[in-house]
Amino acid sequence: MRQINKAAVLGAGVMGATIAAHLANAGVDVVLLDIVPRELTEEEKAKGLTLNDKVVRDRIARNGLENVKKIKPAAFYLKEFANQIDVGNFEDDMHKISDCDWVIEVVVENMDIKKKLLTEKVVPNFKKGAILSTNTSGLSVNEMAEVLPDEIKKNFLVTHFFNPPRYMRLMEIVPSKYTDPGVVKFMADFISKRLGKGIVYAKDTPNFIGNRIGVYVIYSAFKHLNDLNMTVEEADVAAGPAIGMPKTAIFRLADLVGIDTIVHIGNNSYSLLKDDEEREIYKVPEFLSKMVEKGLLGNKAKQGFYKKEKTAEGRKTYFYDYKIGEYKEATKPKFPSTQTAKQIDDVATRIKTVVTGKDKAAEFAWRLLRDSLIYTFNRIPEIADDIVNVDNAMKWGYNWELGPFEVFDAIGVKYFVERAEKEGKQIPEKLKKIEKFYKVENGKKYYYDILTGDYKEVPVDEKTINLSLLKNAGKIVDSNKGASLIDLGDGVYCLEFHSKMNSISGDILSMTKKAIKYVEENGVGLVIANQGKAFSVGANLAMLAVAIAEGAFDDIHMMVKAFQDTAMTIKYSKIPVVAAPFQMALGGGCEFCLHADARVAHAETYMGLVEIGVGLLPAGGGTKEMAIRAIKLAEKYNTDVSPFVFKNFMNIAMAKVSMGAYELYNLGYLSDGDAIVMNIDNLIYDAKMKVLDLAQNYRPKKPLTNLKAPGRSVAASIKTQLWNMKKGNFITEYEEYLGSVIADVITGGDVNAGTLITEEYLLKLERDAFVKLCSQKKTIERIQHMLKKGKPLRN
Repeated sequence: MRQINKAAVLGAGVMGATIAAHLANAGVDVVLLDIVPRELTEEEKAKGLTLNDKVVRDRIARNGLENVKKIKPAAFYLKEFANQIDVGNFEDDMHKISDCDWVIEVVVENMDIKKKLLTEKVVPNFKKGAILSTNTSGLSVNEMAEVLPDEIKKNFLVTHFFNPPRYMRLMEIVPSKYTDPGVVKFMADFISKRLGKGIVYAKDTPNFIGNRIGVYVIYSAFKHLNDLNMTVEEADVAAGPAIGMPKTAIFRLADLVGIDTIVHIGNNSYSLLKDDEEREIYKVPEFLSKMVEKGLLGNKAKQGFYKKEKTAEGRKTYFYDYKIGEYKEATKPKFPSTQTAKQIDDVATRIKTVVTGKDKAAEFAWRLLRDSLIYTFNRIPEIADDIVNVDNAMKWGYNWELGPFEVFDAIGVKYFVERAEKEGKQIPEKLKKIEKFYKVENGKKYYYDILTGDYKEVPVDEKTINLSLLKNAGKIVDSNKGASLIDLGDGVYCLEFHSKMNSISGDILSMTKKAIKYVEENGVGLVIANQGKAFSVGANLAMLAVAIAEGAFDDIHMMVKAFQDTAMTIKYSKIPVVAAPFQMALGGGCEFCLHADARVAHAETYMGLVEIGVGLLPAGGGTKEMAIRAIKLAEKYNTDVSPFVFKNFMNIAMAKVSMGAYELYNLGYLSDGDAIVMNIDNLIYDAKMKVLDLAQNYRPKKPLTNLKAPGRSVAASIKTQLWNMKKGNFITEYEEYLGSVIADVITGGDVNAGTLITEEYLLKLERDAFVKLCSQKKTIERIQHMLKKGKPLRN
């Protein structure tokens, strides 16, 4: 059976080194190689080194690895994963690829250089039966394949990672005409499961799928910017989240990619796409060439379409006025269409609202989408055989909320065709006959096959559970405004949150209790999961702010008690409960996870107890749980409880949030029996499997008694350190006070060390402290600041 345990990455630039890092994240051993330097650095000369010294000869690959260790956002899940990467050079270490299962070429985008490396270095050292791939972003895989021996040809393909590889989900796979279909399937399965990528099958055409459409959108924006006499700032307001595109929109994206790179891609596209009906759009505008001449290259030069400067009044943002070639202060323009869109959560409704608006931003958004969607429609079957691959490419590679054909459906295909025709646009005949590109029937999703004119079922991996399709199939057992209980089959049910950002309200608390009662009577276990943008950002802060403003402290006490009771219902249910966090799992979202029997987390999970940021402490059982975990660890190892308490205290007092799921073990939020999943599509399935495993021999637990309180002496030790931190100006006076309140709760209150306490007693301490903090002026200021600005206030 084929396996990939060791890989070689040839090329240690940013892309090569970050690909190597992500392979290491997946537990693959990696050899990272690059060229031998042609000259010594001043530092090497000072050390008396020569070009023959191995340390010099490996310098480029070693520097590539060292740079990627420092890169932000982090390329490695944990810093120690870098130890799985061995560096070397093309001259001395090419023999190391002979025991690699996968070799990835990531050198400069030049066909001659790639061919030379493959024929002269790779082929003589290649392991029989191994897989060879190129990370090219658009060069011909067939042309490269021609220089390879027949035995290697069948195992050669494009595996195009998007940058940065850890975070960008898209993986474009492009086989050559020689590639063995079995190799394509194996690589798709491996890359999907082990590297967490979304697989898209592209064809051997310039820029493949993602960049072919993405670059067209950027160049189309240049045209409409000029035609509508708009500023880049106005255009970005129109072409960002308002129409389901990321905040980078068009011109911030260009700054991110690099203006010189955008020019290079435009020139390249123009020269290669000789038969493209929109070829002229790729002619680089004069203002863009002038920006490159001036060194306005985007983020890497700290100036492009935007730049930031520190002034006496604070940090200011400027945008580039391409007509006069100068910067102007940003004005944060507002338009009725985009302001209305901000209030709409549903992305399809948002897009329709904007493009049917009557202002300049609406017109820009419409023209941009109109031309881009027609262009995309015309690319089938040139760049892909079906619309699903194209939509996934744009969602996973460019962070669009909807793919182009989903946007067609959002606008309405009939409306789109009629309006575009009125404006004199040439509409493909096939497009005129289509009503919708996607439809859902009886829990199955179908796409329109442009080539056959029929609807076909969207391919789904057997390990993918789609909650919206299950709901369509009538699998909802119970539901309210905030949550639903869904039947996953095999006696396992899913508690799904569906409030805004999945913030936890009374609806979710009541449905959690109902769900657990139902499953205890009718099933074998429960998964707490959803498929929103985040697992949960915590309790509903706005509702708390209203209660504080009204002085309803008895109500707040009851709200906190209800949250705690729900957490305890999760912890002491008669059936196993597994939480499946992903993205943000903050505050109350983290507390739900802490009380579950097990956690199956997506690799990109950002979890933490962050309540101190709004002047509070975790009171949904979070502080209590961290106290119990410290006590239990001290008992397990028959040692002093202080270091465990202090560590858990620091998690809460510093509002520590994991920068990925692997950090959760060290924070104490994941345990040995928990699991981490790379592919988010498999998250709920894997959580379901964990429930079934636990259900085999499940033994319900009882609320804890006879816990040995760490006591006031440990609290005093923590308070001494807080005082020192305040004296050193590391924390404010109020932060010292907040820390002391948390210290009292996590150590079990004003009691002697070793005093026997109960879990219920800890919950009461937590609850009383929370209500007390709600009445503090500085806590109220923190809450108001968070609601207004979206970031914590340190007062």
